Amino acid sequence: MDEIQKNQKPRAILIGCTADALQKHQNSDEESMRELAELLDTAGGEVIAEATQNRTAPDVRTFIGEGKLQEIKDLIDNENIGLAVFDNDLSPSQLQNVQEILGIRVIDRAALILDIFASRAKSAEGKLQVELAQYSYLLPRLMGMGTALSRLGGGIGTRGPGETKLESDRRHIRARITKLKEELKDVQRTRATERRKREKSSLQVAALVGYTNAGKSTLLNTLTGANIAANNRLFDTLDPTTRSCTVSDTMEILLTDTVGFIRRLPHHLISAFKATLDELQYADLVMVVLDASSDQCEAQKEVVESLMDDLCSPDTPRIYVYNKIDKTAPGIAIHVASNIVTISAREKIGIDRLKEAITKALGKNLRTLELKLPYAKASLLELLHREASVHAVEYEQEYIAVKATCNEKTFGMLTKELGELL
Repeated sequence: MDEIQKNQKPRAILIGCTADALQKHQNSDEESMRELAELLDTAGGEVIAEATQNRTAPDVRTFIGEGKLQEIKDLIDNENIGLAVFDNDLSPSQLQNVQEILGIRVIDRAALILDIFASRAKSAEGKLQVELAQYSYLLPRLMGMGTALSRLGGGIGTRGPGETKLESDRRHIRARITKLKEELKDVQRTRATERRKREKSSLQVAALVGYTNAGKSTLLNTLTGANIAANNRLFDTLDPTTRSCTVSDTMEILLTDTVGFIRRLPHHLISAFKATLDELQYADLVMVVLDASSDQCEAQKEVVESLMDDLCSPDTPRIYVYNKIDKTAPGIAIHVASNIVTISAREKIGIDRLKEAITKALGKNLRTLELKLPYAKASLLELLHREASVHAVEYEQEYIAVKATCNEKTFGMLTKELGELL
């Protein structure tokens, strides 16, 4: 019997609050509660009940008020619920007070997302980033959590470093945070070195960004022929993946997949994943992947763009890729423009149109040249092979005929060497 209970999903109640004093993005609504249920399912929990509260302002001690909490407490006892998940972010003291009243484990939306990230991280870099985010989140919330943990045992919200150990030595936690930040600085230095190598190769970089589960990994696989795991679940990709992609006969680029976004993404995660997300600052093109089949498509677009405003250069061109059009309800029309493309990455619909949009967006930074290279300047052929995309080379009697595509930097180097001959 104990073994059966051990394998059962944690039974949870979802709690949300809307208050006039809160900003719009801080309030809980029907869509955010639906998304919270999906997050809980992703984490391995089961929704048994939901409770919502409307207030003028959040209660300082318990966020939703002790009267409402008592109602929830009765429901918890009747339904044998062992976990309460708040859609709103709770302060450390509110978390402790609510947990004491309800007598079960209490976590908020941020903790639930962190828990999912902890279960998804596979690479050494991903584990470092998630561990830093969890330590940073847990440190101010340790007071009183040790007793609750010893009573309630493991479960959702305890994956990762583990709060019981954290409670025993705060100085150790702070030292560990410092150490993790130093290790992630090494990651940033490594990424900077990799970026310099890419710049030397003259290949332009397009970054895939979007709401979690919009289909970025599937699109990467379709465009590059890669075989990256692309499952229908939230936050399936944490570790950035870069693959070469042939866009046209004259253009090859590097395509990078990034971690998915979600509303109210914990700021600890954004800070911890800075080394990864910094790649967006250096991208030549950002491709915003959207789930066209979702009735929240435009709202999700707003979430992505608000985060991109802090992570991307405003001058970087963007293409909006409305994915999953094979699942779009009949009658739904999407305006198509030079920077808006509708596709189905899984069914390979509209991929040629997308490649044309990529070529148009990135082609502005490239020059296609037909050179008659004097044999006295034959050493420049090595430069072209290294820094440009060489399409044809023919050795004539008086010169070398070269057809190539290069960026402005390489064109400048050629101009300096060839002058009027260019």
